Amino acid sequence: MTKLFTSLLLAAALLPAHAATLQPEKSDVAFTFKQMGVPVDGKFKKFEAQLDFDAKKPEAGKITFTVDLGSVSLGDPGFDKELAGSTWFDTKRNGRATFVSSAIKPTGPGKYDVAGKLTIKGAARDVVVPITLAGGIASGSVPIKRLDFKIGEGEWADTSIVANDVTVKFKLAFAGL
Repeated sequence: MTKLFTSLLLAAALLPAHAATLQPEKSDVAFTFKQMGVPVDGKFKKFEAQLDFDAKKPEAGKITFTVDLGSVSLGDPGFDKELAGSTWFDTKRNGRATFVSSAIKPTGPGKYDVAGKLTIKGAARDVVVPITLAGGIASGSVPIKRLDFKIGEGEWADTSIVANDVTVKFKLAFAGL
């Protein structure tokens, strides 16, 4: 019995002290790109995030973020179906995009640079995401190059039609943060 009690205490000590729970109904993930010079906004309807964070020890924090690429929406079912296809997100073979942090660095009060690996369609790139934490909300934006992730292949690789630059914006509400 003592061994069991000791094991349970050790396991509890190893659990993150400040794990936060994502509140998807209060959160959103959106993106903006330009098509023929005109800004186009879209969003993802389904995503998950795991956050272990202590503002007193931010370097020890960890963030994992997953987006269901099949939940992409430009507000038109025809466009949404096209984005899910093999030329764009290829959701049948690559249904998820992931970000896994490797380091969190404070940059000011409530501000952090989160370094990590972003993987979309099997292509992984190191990125740094500036995040602001306030009132249980993690928010920010990160620019990416869509062609680095094979988004828009074939004739859509022409950046004069669809720009290579995409800005991903997020507002993630957490309980317990």
